[in-house]
Amino acid sequence: MKSLNPGVQRRELWAWAMYDFANSGYTTVILTAVFSTYFVLVVAQDQTWATFAWTCALSASYLLVMLTLPGLGARADAHGAKRRLLFSSTVGCLAATALLAFAGPGMVALALVAIALSNYCYCVGESACASFLPELARPSALGRVSGWGWGFGYFGGMLTLGIALFIVIRAQGSGTTAVDYVPWIVATTCAVFAVATLPAFLLLKERARPAGATAAGPAMLHRLRQTWREIGVTHPEFRAFLWCVACYQAGISVVITLAAVYASQAMGFTMQQNMTLIFLVNIAAAGGAFAFGHIQDRLGHRRALSATLVGWIVMVLVAYAAVTPGIFWIAATLAGLCMGSSQSAGRAMTGALAPSHRTGEFFALWGFAVQCAAVIGPISYGTVSWMTGGNHRLAILVCLVFFVGGIALLMRVDMPRGLARVAAR
Repeated sequence: MKSLNPGVQRRELWAWAMYDFANSGYTTVILTAVFSTYFVLVVAQDQTWATFAWTCALSASYLLVMLTLPGLGARADAHGAKRRLLFSSTVGCLAATALLAFAGPGMVALALVAIALSNYCYCVGESACASFLPELARPSALGRVSGWGWGFGYFGGMLTLGIALFIVIRAQGSGTTAVDYVPWIVATTCAVFAVATLPAFLLLKERARPAGATAAGPAMLHRLRQTWREIGVTHPEFRAFLWCVACYQAGISVVITLAAVYASQAMGFTMQQNMTLIFLVNIAAAGGAFAFGHIQDRLGHRRALSATLVGWIVMVLVAYAAVTPGIFWIAATLAGLCMGSSQSAGRAMTGALAPSHRTGEFFALWGFAVQCAAVIGPISYGTVSWMTGGNHRLAILVCLVFFVGGIALLMRVDMPRGLARVAAR
């Protein structure tokens, strides 16, 4: 297969993509469609501070990822242990997610601690999985291979969400309340996640070779500062790209974590309508990831990512202006197309700029930028909604700042020079 590196078999690519398939159920059901709304309306009993508390918990987990992930990535490179990091983070995510099933009305502390822990482990696993991309794909095919994995992943989200939607329809038909059926949705999400990760752990090869000890504990922060300064000299294009990622991903983080909250609070959607909406978003995102990966390899990484950010700006304006469900469905479709294409494009661009012997560390830095964005984006939205008495329409406009800023920062990335630096090493 011309898109894969020598020695990489198709079944290994499938196993790698299955991890995207597995963990998409967590983001789709827990973070976006079901538990975010359940927390605001049921666990926190629709208090005015509920959205702010939810975003604070997620931001705390993203902050912890920022402080620890670069060190974890460097350690995985040094010890040839990326598969071990992937496995341990997956187990942690599953265990913490399972705790959410016990969070009933008023159990705010349990829900917030569990969501913070599960999201932390999810982010570590996502970065560890992404670091395998340059080992699997040829440099000329990073865009399409990343798109295959990301697009395939959205089908995992749709599978889990489809099962959850079936549970909701059955439960509501028999008069069962969310307190009774949401724990079953959480358990189903964990089960699909666990089963779908098995191919990655059985078939994905560890190609990194141990290179000696690396920093641990408090020294991780020192290494982070050291690495940040180093890449400013040796890979300035990659550091410029990280600033861009931190900006535009802040807007994407708002959409991922708060889309269902916005739909229920600003548009009056029910949980069933929210789940149907997110299902549509996933279909559009899968199509965007699959198709755009091929386009990216032809257009070039920077131009392709710029196009997706323009699409995000249009989406925010349509969502803000939407006063009827029909217009909001159009905004949701645009969000799906942009989400699949922009996230796949960003991962492929990272793979193109990462030296082959430091992929774990560079993808950890990419993860650091993404998590930095995930702190800033949702907390900005939550703060605006809280300060304006729950005006979610005004809060969604903060995304415009992030996407416009992302385009401006992307223009500063000299992609040809960055690719030349990697090729010369």
